Amino acid sequence: MNDNHVRIIASSLNVDQWQVRNTLHLFEEAATIPFISRYRKEKTGSLDEVALMAIKKQSEKLVEMDDRRHTIIETITGLGLLTPELESKINKATSVTELEDLYLPYKPKKKTRGTKAKEKGLEPLARVIMEQRDGDPVREAGKFLSDEVESEDEALAGARDIVAEWINEDQKVRNVLRNIFEREAYAISSVVKKKEEEGVKYSDYFDFCEPLRKCPSHRLMALFRGEREGFLRLNIQPDENFAIEKLGAIVVKGRNPNAGQVQLALKDSYNRLLEPSIENEYRNIFKEKADEEAIKVFADNLQQLLLMPPLGEKNILAIDPGFRSGCKVVCLDKQGHLLHNETIFPHPPQRETSIAAKKIKSLVDAYKTEAIAIGNGTASRETEYFIKNYIRFERDIEVYVVSENGASVYSASDVAPEEFPEYDVTVRGSVSIGRRLMDPLAELVKIDPKSIGVGQYQHDVDQKKLQETLDQVVISSVNRVGVQVNTSSPHLLKYVSGLGPALAKNMDAYIKANGPFNSREELKKVPRLGAKAFEQAAGFLRIRGAINPLDDSAVHPESYPVVEKMAADLGCSVMDLIKDPVKRALIKPEKYVTPEIGMPTLLDIVSELSKPGRDPRGKIKLFEFSQEVQKIEDVKTGMILPGIVTNITRFGAFVDIGVKQDGLVHVSQMADKFISDPAEIVKLHQHVKVKVLEVDASRKRIQLTMKGLNS
Repeated sequence: MNDNHVRIIASSLNVDQWQVRNTLHLFEEAATIPFISRYRKEKTGSLDEVALMAIKKQSEKLVEMDDRRHTIIETITGLGLLTPELESKINKATSVTELEDLYLPYKPKKKTRGTKAKEKGLEPLARVIMEQRDGDPVREAGKFLSDEVESEDEALAGARDIVAEWINEDQKVRNVLRNIFEREAYAISSVVKKKEEEGVKYSDYFDFCEPLRKCPSHRLMALFRGEREGFLRLNIQPDENFAIEKLGAIVVKGRNPNAGQVQLALKDSYNRLLEPSIENEYRNIFKEKADEEAIKVFADNLQQLLLMPPLGEKNILAIDPGFRSGCKVVCLDKQGHLLHNETIFPHPPQRETSIAAKKIKSLVDAYKTEAIAIGNGTASRETEYFIKNYIRFERDIEVYVVSENGASVYSASDVAPEEFPEYDVTVRGSVSIGRRLMDPLAELVKIDPKSIGVGQYQHDVDQKKLQETLDQVVISSVNRVGVQVNTSSPHLLKYVSGLGPALAKNMDAYIKANGPFNSREELKKVPRLGAKAFEQAAGFLRIRGAINPLDDSAVHPESYPVVEKMAADLGCSVMDLIKDPVKRALIKPEKYVTPEIGMPTLLDIVSELSKPGRDPRGKIKLFEFSQEVQKIEDVKTGMILPGIVTNITRFGAFVDIGVKQDGLVHVSQMADKFISDPAEIVKLHQHVKVKVLEVDASRKRIQLTMKGLNS
């Protein structure tokens, strides 16, 4: 472990060095972030998952930087040009940019105008010019004429090419230009000639200029996308004259003819070398910032989606609605197993409404259906209306409209055929809709997060960073909820701390061969599930109906002895502690502090005893769209309608009001006060009231407001 890294990370994140050191040590021991966050609070000072991930990422970046530092020193040493002063500067560099600036003069180059001029013997002339002493540069240039240099003008041009590269490689010059970009750069875009019609969706950016530092991430992403698709020309730059004037104050040191040559070289260096280089740097910097914003939006939305309240173990009838091809109906038992499937045709063109109603009623009765799940795609509102108005059930049956986002991806994935090899994609899609209602997390983990449809420019961002972040969100969500090991699929189990795909399959195979697990201790019998994997995973795996009630809780097996001691001290059993709040109130956690177990863990244990295994996701709520609107043509300005938040971006939230086209509540229309981030006001799948501001049916655009409606 590098002590310098520890100091840098601690200072950057404003935490103590011992917290960073202990965290990095736990990572070295192959501990996972969910495990450290939940079960090693004493070691880290109760750092949360966000802080732990930040420590991990910063440590990785510092290691990469040290590797680059080592490579640079080796390369310059190999050239015989490393001096103690240069080595000291390289070792003290605190950023990759600083490192690369120091390396730039020694970096192997392709043939440039400057290197060609040096080959012609013009470097001494360039040095004379760069000194900017009084003298006649033309007369000096005459000394360098040769077969390769035919005139004084040619000699001076070559010398200026060399000076231009020296200016470009000057660390102070580059840093001053970076400061100018930071404060003064503009994002300037224009339409590519003859692309006006084809690129009409980017019309807002056909003649656009905005200070770069004020340009929000979603706007930058749109500009980058428009440029990549060939509709926009995009430049990121400050005013050229202003920049050259500021750089001239550093480079040009007089008013004599030689200084005039340096001024010419500076202008050439700026246009040909410096500005393109720093512009590219700032493109990358702001693209990275925009990526981080977009990835954070996606990650926050995904987490909210994964942690949506489940209906729980109920008998479900699920419908994937459709018109011409019919509605695909499946019946699922409480564990989500497929019991029956068929197709009904209640809508045009067949319009077999009566037959379909009888069929649904008979299926509900036969399979003791407790709730109906309807996909929110084509014919969703019509199917909901059909179910609620054409069928009279003998008992209350709750009807839910469920998001289909990603269901088709699941249906055609490698996962679905494993589960339902004998059924086609339509049946698999209906099953997915039903299971999403029962347990959104367990079903959605089977789908690539990028296909769930809750992101912003997800295809434009760094795909590796996006995947890493979304994977971490899934892992965090799964472990936050916990997993019932005997009823979960390998696709869910693989996200449990310490497991992974191979161990998840081994656990599934063990259950099929030996029956359900009866205790957490029995998990150790799974092939290849060693002590480390057990330590990392056990606290997140639940076993309902186990002999030891703690096996169905978030209390880690390593803490069972302290719980047993608490019970013994109160003269009762562990089960009594769980059932009796009076006895729990008598527990004095401070009595059980040891060098291994501190108050944070003890308080977590006492809290868990009051609600062992309780799902943290809350309870699902029923929702109904307005019966007044079925299609976009029904939506009128001024209407106040119920809606569901389907996506959150930096510029606003999209709300489903039941017409197949989500409306937009711009960030300026979300509250009566100023807000900068829609996530301050709404959550994904939140039920809200909205007022219609504007409807453009031809462009399928609905503008909404929430002001004064959701206090």
